[in-house]
Amino acid sequence: MKTVKEISYLTGVTVRSLQYYDKIDLLKPASYTDVGYRLYDDACLEKLQQILLFKELEFSLADIKEIINHPEFDKCKALEQQMLLLKLKRERLDKMIDLIEHIKSIGVDSMSFVVFDKKKIEQYSMEARKMWENTKEYKEFEEKNKDRSAEDERLMNIEIMEIFKEFGNVKNENPASEKVQELVMKLQTYITNNFFECTNEILLALGKTYVSGNEFTENIDKAGGSGAADFVYEAIKTYCQK
Repeated sequence: MKTVKEISYLTGVTVRSLQYYDKIDLLKPASYTDVGYRLYDDACLEKLQQILLFKELEFSLADIKEIINHPEFDKCKALEQQMLLLKLKRERLDKMIDLIEHIKSIGVDSMSFVVFDKKKIEQYSMEARKMWENTKEYKEFEEKNKDRSAEDERLMNIEIMEIFKEFGNVKNENPASEKVQELVMKLQTYITNNFFECTNEILLALGKTYVSGNEFTENIDKAGGSGAADFVYEAIKTYCQK
């Protein structure tokens, strides 16, 4: 058994934080001394390690508590997911380092702020709210989105932008081609799996927003190159007319 001070020294977590974790039932001590001092065993240390890994990935304490206390929590699976997320985080940091090196070489005027921008997903949510707030689809979106962490949202933003990047790679082809139409299906499936049931009617409505000159248009063109948003809309129209 180790005291709270020993755990603090060993892990770098402050005594105050450990006391707070106990208070909110995130990390309870294994037992207490007769005078009320906290004592921690190896199981507590293992749990604290999980907490610190999730914190490193920017999960909130409330989300961490829900995850590690879930009856189906799988420590091995969690470690695999944490490894993947940490690799993605490292990849993002590597890109930022490359960006800084690029700026040092040819100057700040060439700098892109896309890598730092956290407002995009907020803009998507706001636009979606305007369009769907009174529909069952938006209620489904709210339900799926309520427990997502900032890291979840960031990864989803990357994933959907990757789809638009794929559109950009084929934007010189016929929008009705099999390859392009498969991409439309991929986009529709992604929206259904992560946001709400994306019927053809909804997909077509979304396509119209992609070319309305707002943040959607700007972001899609950044991902897929100039004209990508228009191309996506044309491909969607063809897909929905089948």
